[in-house]
Amino acid sequence: EVQVVESGGGLAQAGGSLRLSCVVSGFTFDDYAIAWFRQAPGKEREGVSCISRRDGSTYYTDSVKGRFTISSDNAKNTVYLQMNSLKPEDTAVYYCKVTLFSVRRDYWGQGTQVTVSS
Repeated sequence: EVQVVESGGGLAQAGGSLRLSCVVSGFTFDDYAIAWFRQAPGKEREGVSCISRRDGSTYYTDSVKGRFTISSDNAKNTVYLQMNSLKPEDTAVYYCKVTLFSVRRDYWGQGTQVTVSS
């Protein structure tokens, strides 16, 4: 059974930092990607960042470029989202999504709340 477990959310001051973690388990496939999404109340869920297990390629949405960094520890099956220079606009529920290319399936984490105060 594929498991996706997120942690690291919480309250931060504007200009501060948080690091989110996404631990995946329950599979042995090498071909997968992990993406971070976020959703604020009343707004659509948007993609924030993603990383490919195959080649380490990364993606960032424009609003977080230069502030957020995605990385992976493959031995721990963990992906991190380091969030620096946080802004109140970053306040949202952040979700981790694992895409297993071998079985063409997506698996979502439960979401973790990030709140940034002024």
